[in-house]
Amino acid sequence: MSSAKITGIYRYPVKGLTPEPLSRAELNIGQTLRSDRRYAIENGPSGFDPSTPKWLPKPHFLMLQRDEWLAPLRAHFDDDSHVLTLRRDGAMVAQGDLETAAGRAAIERYFADTHTSRIKGPPKVLVSPGHSFSDVPRKVISIINLASLRAIETLVQAPVHPLRFRANFYVEGWPAWHEAGLLDQTIAIGSARAKVVKRITRCAAVNVDPDTGARDLMVPQALMQRLGHNECGIYAEIITDGGAAVGDTIDAQLVGIT
Repeated sequence: MSSAKITGIYRYPVKGLTPEPLSRAELNIGQTLRSDRRYAIENGPSGFDPSTPKWLPKPHFLMLQRDEWLAPLRAHFDDDSHVLTLRRDGAMVAQGDLETAAGRAAIERYFADTHTSRIKGPPKVLVSPGHSFSDVPRKVISIINLASLRAIETLVQAPVHPLRFRANFYVEGWPAWHEAGLLDQTIAIGSARAKVVKRITRCAAVNVDPDTGARDLMVPQALMQRLGHNECGIYAEIITDGGAAVGDTIDAQLVGIT
């Protein structure tokens, strides 16, 4: 059995904004991590209807692929109160309950007043119960192999911060690129089971330094030039309930389950 140790777990309550580290996560059939990509900030009218939510590609929303100026903002979301707090350089710049119109308006005003020249239209916080504003239509979790990131550092001849890749799980113990061979396999994530459904195609978001917002690397281009693809990481769909914590393992090459 091929095992890797979970070294970090992260969720992203608002698409495009900073991650939140978790010590453990509940994993439920067909679901993301709790509150992962639960909200998005519309960058001009998208046609998204909360009453009949449908998946939309990420250019409709604020996102690091295009909006690297988001990176220095520090976001914190509280599950119980639904309050999002935004800070810049340690100072709070906006706060609001994202489940109320007034709270969403407070966040929207910050982006409208502070970043008018950088957005395409009125910013609007979007939410619909049970919907996830993921980069892919299905609800998945994402996994990054740290050995693969070290291989990328060799390709680009520079340090590569793991959070550039905005994954849910970071793991150590697999050889570089081992995860690419897990497509369609069942894996154990802590006590849960998942099926690997897709390799992750990387976009220009990984070129952005997650601390400074500087667009200082060309990772997808380096992958294409040296390896003939721009993939790094995998998406997996949870197929049995369970949980995972930092220090647990992700085990591949499982015998099929019933």
